[in-house]
Amino acid sequence: MIDIHCHILPGIDDGPATIDKSLSMAREAVKEGIKTIIATPHHRNNMFDNTKREIVKHVDNFNSLLEKENIPLTILPGQENRIYGEIIDDYNKGEILTLSNTNYLFIEFPSSVVPRYTDRLLYDIQLEGLTPIIVHPERNKELLDKPEILYNLVKNGALTQVTAASVAGYFGKSVQKFSKQLIEYNLTHFIASDAHNTNTRSFKMKTAYELIKDQYGMEYVYLFLDNSEKLLGNENIYKEIPEPIKKRKLFGIF
Repeated sequence: MIDIHCHILPGIDDGPATIDKSLSMAREAVKEGIKTIIATPHHRNNMFDNTKREIVKHVDNFNSLLEKENIPLTILPGQENRIYGEIIDDYNKGEILTLSNTNYLFIEFPSSVVPRYTDRLLYDIQLEGLTPIIVHPERNKELLDKPEILYNLVKNGALTQVTAASVAGYFGKSVQKFSKQLIEYNLTHFIASDAHNTNTRSFKMKTAYELIKDQYGMEYVYLFLDNSEKLLGNENIYKEIPEPIKKRKLFGIF
């Protein structure tokens, strides 16, 4: 299993504060069946700045430590970028890191709003030859209230990644309901952990996939797993999934 969104590197954001805690996360990931993790430290979120060069250095150091500790896990470099207007300029300066040096780029919204310039910026990102992936849209208040915003962003070429713990209900019933709707209506393309520790923000990948299998069938599980594989190969991912089981309209936008 591949986890494309995880805060496992020690001491650089709100993930594990120490190397020992990072190693505990690595061991927990292996227990979950995860073989590969893209480390995605926060960048430009008003709390943490982690540039491409710094992240690559931390990833190399942590992979060496995992090998020394005989933990069968591979860490790849990535970055969780809070949306901001100069992101393309910083990408061209070499400060922005795509996911494992592919053409896929994480974009995080503030928790309560979607900036007005989002549609234009995501369009400009695509003109650069990159594909933006909106992380955890199910936890954004404005998208919960106005899902048509997300629908239009996806229709215009953006992808999305839903958090495993959201699917499993750890962020509350409303977030879980919206997560399921995003799956049902083809509005998400990846399931990832966004894990920060082994206690309050752990992986929950196995739990999420069991729920998806039970409610939507193994074809959905295979699709999300395959999309993560295709991302690592810098291939085009599947943007359509089998006909939704439930054919209700989502807030009247379909």
